[in-house]
Amino acid sequence: MRVVVLGAAGQLGRELVRVLPPAETIALARADLDVGDADAVAARLDALRPDVVVNAVADNRVDVAEQDPGPATAINAAAVGAIARASAAANAFLVQMSTDYVFDGRARRPYTEADAPAPLGAYARSKLEGERLARTIAPRHAVVRVAGLYARGGSRGKGGSFVDRVLTRARAGDVLRVVDDQVTAPSWARDVAATLAALLPRWAAGTAPGGVFHLTNAGECSWYAFARAVLREAGVAATMEPITTAALAAPAPRPAYSVLADTRLAALGLPPLRSWDAALAAYLRADD
Repeated sequence: MRVVVLGAAGQLGRELVRVLPPAETIALARADLDVGDADAVAARLDALRPDVVVNAVADNRVDVAEQDPGPATAINAAAVGAIARASAAANAFLVQMSTDYVFDGRARRPYTEADAPAPLGAYARSKLEGERLARTIAPRHAVVRVAGLYARGGSRGKGGSFVDRVLTRARAGDVLRVVDDQVTAPSWARDVAATLAALLPRWAAGTAPGGVFHLTNAGECSWYAFARAVLREAGVAATMEPITTAALAAPAPRPAYSVLADTRLAALGLPPLRSWDAALAAYLRADD
């Protein structure tokens, strides 16, 4: 099974490349392929003839997108259309990564794969449009939504992962002001990658159905509670203040509740991802 990972330098891309067989994995970072160039995407996938394409490329600068939606729309939507067309031409199964932000956060129970999305901001709308293009253009596809991803090295667009930013600021003696009215399921990208690695061969062989999947660590917490857990697990002291989303005054709206329920893994004989606090503890113990 030959797998092309687009966005291989990002948080999820790095972890996925780490767990896939090296001899069968082609890792393409943005420097290796400009996904905004439809002709280049078509030519590269035609030459590689992969069995599976995982698109982990995203412009996740949420607040930038609210002020100028052009770049996010280009990468999160238009480029997905080009990748879907090239995947279809190569008869490859397309895995399009998406986000909890496609929901408006008005629910008070975890969102299932069957719930109707209702994006609040420009970034969220661009990701939902990417989902639509993947599902419309690529006959063989899965849309995989994740939430609150973190990994070693973090996201370049956000200046590192939330976990690492919390620890860096705490060690610098900063007062940490963290929103306490946004609830999600923070997820270690390594856990998401491990489950994806188990699904990819089955998707490629047609022995597992595609469609929409939710993959997050189990449970839920606010970002403030997550930051407190980070400091507690790392043994780092800091002064913390819970704040509201309104006090944050960020340009882009955020869903107040974006916990995702996985309702499909069990039917495929796969276990749910472990709890977010167990994953965090493992992440902080890991030496790579």
